[in-house]
Amino acid sequence: MKTLLVLRHAKSSWKDDTLDDHDRPLNKRGKKIAPLMGKLIAKQNVVPDLILSSTAKRARSTAKRAAKAMGYKGDIIYEPALYLAEPSAYFKAIRDCANTQDRVMIIGHNPGLESLVQTMTGMDKPLPTAALAEVQLTIQSWKGLKRNTKGKLCNLWIPRNAVSVRPS
Repeated sequence: MKTLLVLRHAKSSWKDDTLDDHDRPLNKRGKKIAPLMGKLIAKQNVVPDLILSSTAKRARSTAKRAAKAMGYKGDIIYEPALYLAEPSAYFKAIRDCANTQDRVMIIGHNPGLESLVQTMTGMDKPLPTAALAEVQLTIQSWKGLKRNTKGKLCNLWIPRNAVSVRPS
């Protein structure tokens, strides 16, 4: 069995409208929430074996802050293909993970992440900024992940509400 953690980047700043979308940083709230989500990950005992992130500044910063707070010791892999990606790009990146990595976290953007979770679980759940979905997959190898692979949405943590939303 494999577990996929899907984390949407934390809240970003729109203060500087001259910045390219890819270069937008986290805002004050995002800088605060990203490490809180990392602490939640550690508390829930779901620290990943690998973190894959979009190259966007807001996603990279979310990844670094959450990783530090959860005590993640591995490398963070930054994938250009995950910037504003469709589910197919996420599937490809996940399939490339080593089989020894049982729990992988992917950090990216909407609407692609919501579509990914919906495709994998059949559940249409909103992922606001810094929301974290835990999806269990009944596959033995990441290479076996297919678009029609169905998983179970075990948890959905929404930081704004500071609660765990159990999928129904």
